[in-house]
Amino acid sequence: MDKESSHSLNTETKILQAAEKEFFEKGYAGARTASIAEAAGVTHAMLHYYFRTKDKLFERIVSEKINMLGDIVLSGIGDSELPLEDRIRQGVERHFDFISAHRDLPKFIVNEVLARPEHIEMMRQNARHIVNSLVDNLQREIDDYAAQGLCRRVDARMLLIDIISLNVFPFMAAPIVSGAIGDSYGSYEEFLVMRKKENLETILNKLKIR
Repeated sequence: MDKESSHSLNTETKILQAAEKEFFEKGYAGARTASIAEAAGVTHAMLHYYFRTKDKLFERIVSEKINMLGDIVLSGIGDSELPLEDRIRQGVERHFDFISAHRDLPKFIVNEVLARPEHIEMMRQNARHIVNSLVDNLQREIDDYAAQGLCRRVDARMLLIDIISLNVFPFMAAPIVSGAIGDSYGSYEEFLVMRKKENLETILNKLKIR
């Protein structure tokens, strides 16, 4: 990569990092491209040169996060070389770890869907190919295991919703959870470690893999 290309990529990365912080903290409506440009250390004109509009920048942030999440889950559950139990284990743990590393993401997405329903279709389009591919393959695998008496027959779509719900809740409801657990755990981080194990156990028990 030549010096000019490297500089361009670096500038784009700085803009995206600043935009993610701005969007997550203030939402789409509250985010300002002028603030993003200032945080990224570029001019307002430079930001628009790279991304044209706030909509384009927002779509890029959301698309990248959805694709990252899809790649992480697919690399776990979608690994056909592993037994079903190991695939589910990897999928649950990697999804939990991703949310833990991007704790503002679930709340941001829910808030944006509620505030701007027109964003739902854009998010759906980004997630559709990931979900369809994953669900179809996973359902075949579950049905095959169930036919052999190795697990309980469940709906793969419902299973994914269970995984998402269990993993997202501790972060969506962090203040409530922290208040509810009180001094029961050494710290919220210690609680999250135990919660991840509990979520995995719950999902595997639902499947009754043996």
